[in-house]
Amino acid sequence: MKKDKKITIEDLARMVQKGFSETGGEINGVKEDVAEVKNEMRRSFKAVDERFDKIEKLILADHKRRIERLEDEMKDLKNLLAVK
Repeated sequence: MKKDKKITIEDLARMVQKGFSETGGEINGVKEDVAEVKNEMRRSFKAVDERFDKIEKLILADHKRRIERLEDEMKDLKNLLAVK
């Protein structure tokens, strides 16, 4: 049976540091990739926000038209019933 190698705190710290440096973008242009992804996400969220704004405007315009129609109908009913 093989005897397990003891890992010191310093060994563990070096391994963790190496892992962070590799995922932190210091190798193979990862930083640039992360920045590119962030920029793409910003563009995508901006496009989604614009679409939501358009939908909101359409809904508000429809509600306004419906409310105006209901107000007109109420006026007609009041006139028919001679209510002031």
